[in-house]
Amino acid sequence: MTTEHGDTAEAYSLLLDDQLCFALYAASRAVTARYRPLLDELGLTYPQYLVMLVLWDRDSVSVRDIGTALQLESSTLSPLIKRLETAGLVLRQRRADDERSVTVSLTDEGRSLRNRARCVPTAIGDAMGLTPQQHEAAKDILRLLTTNVSRVG
Repeated sequence: MTTEHGDTAEAYSLLLDDQLCFALYAASRAVTARYRPLLDELGLTYPQYLVMLVLWDRDSVSVRDIGTALQLESSTLSPLIKRLETAGLVLRQRRADDERSVTVSLTDEGRSLRNRARCVPTAIGDAMGLTPQQHEAAKDILRLLTTNVSRVG
């Protein structure tokens, strides 16, 4: 059997250390674990932090747009946003012109948390130990991988 790129199926090993998916999984777990103590200080989980990143960039966003940005379904996103609202960081409001659409906005407390979170990217970047060029190259490769894998099937 030949793959789309001309490789034979035999060229792909079943050894764990040869699996790109395992390298991605292990890296994801390690990076997420490095975030945990930093985010604990902010009172956020990693998925909540991602929602806050979108809101810190845009201040007020529909749940649908947050889901698109984070590649998450609303069924996954809604509980995250409810917990952020309970914590006093965001407000949810149904749009008057479309009751099905919910807009999420930062509260003053949510805006002020941004200043406390400014150290997080630097701490994670330092932990990764990549040069700026390696950092950009890694993001580019991972985005390409996501695009390619998402369109297959």
